[in-house]
Amino acid sequence: GAAFGIADPSNIREGVRWLPDENADIFFVTLTKTEQHYSPTTMYQDRAITDMLFQWESQSTTSSTSTTGQRYINHAAGGSTVHLFVREVRDRDGDLGVPPYLYAGPMTYVSHTGDRPMRIQWRLHHPLPADIFHAARVIAA
Repeated sequence: GAAFGIADPSNIREGVRWLPDENADIFFVTLTKTEQHYSPTTMYQDRAITDMLFQWESQSTTSSTSTTGQRYINHAAGGSTVHLFVREVRDRDGDLGVPPYLYAGPMTYVSHTGDRPMRIQWRLHHPLPADIFHAARVIAA
């Protein structure tokens, strides 16, 4: 649970953490989004296209020319890494608490469309586990 110095990932809100000391971008994605928890502007189009290709939408203020956008696009050349954490839902499961994020591994930038937000395709270094891939794919249908 203490990957990248994050003591309790279950307390982390949806979104992105840039860790300058690690030279790493960490993406926290909840695959099943409900109106109850997310405003229309945060119902991001995050989904698995294949078990190795993940579509992710940036924050609405991120443009491809911004420092952050450029870091995403040029992370390989710039020497930084991008890592994906996913969970299916954010609702508490009885006494178990909020489901933890699963570390899905590092990703490499493939392409993007749009600006503010950018919709980016990332290639995962390892295939998503079947149950997570199924959830990530079905939800977007």
